[in-house]
Amino acid sequence: MSILPSALTDVIESFGLLPGVGPRTAERYAYYLLKNKPEYAMSISKNLEKLHDNIDYCKVTYALVQKGTELSNLYDNPDRNKHLVAVVAEPFDIVAIEKTGQYGGTYHVLGGLVSPIDGIGPEQLHIKELITRIKKDKVEEIILATNASVEGESTALYIQQQISDSNIKITRLARGLPVGVDLEYADLITLGRALSGRTAV
Repeated sequence: MSILPSALTDVIESFGLLPGVGPRTAERYAYYLLKNKPEYAMSISKNLEKLHDNIDYCKVTYALVQKGTELSNLYDNPDRNKHLVAVVAEPFDIVAIEKTGQYGGTYHVLGGLVSPIDGIGPEQLHIKELITRIKKDKVEEIILATNASVEGESTALYIQQQISDSNIKITRLARGLPVGVDLEYADLITLGRALSGRTAV
């Protein structure tokens, strides 16, 4: 016999499907919606219903675009440098880079990272499309902007091997230690890149 009404437990279970949302957080989310105005829940429900129907992927960069739009405005904007491409794992990585206001090139979204343990190989990512695009757009520099994780490093290395025969400049985002972090708590990849990328003082 359930302590809570099924309508509430169903919502809790739905929130629990989200990454990083544990049972207690799912319960708080569900109860918050229950005790507040019904309009809150209705608004979320309506937005979720429209999610898949109104979003598509750019035919070139694989960034998120409005349904019915073929190209991302970060690609077809004449002010963006098509000869410079930042390769990222997911669409939201673009948001992070754009927030810096220091990048004027275009992007290429892989759609994930190479992860054998999760059954994700290079053929399941948009790597072939990247190679085709390099030739079509006469790309001069590729910035490998994947995470400093085992999967991110493996993916970057694979891409580097695939395009190493070309005359394209291949760069990697600089890695370093965040301010205030002790060395003993730094992961090995971050610490290693901090050492190799050290500068004179």
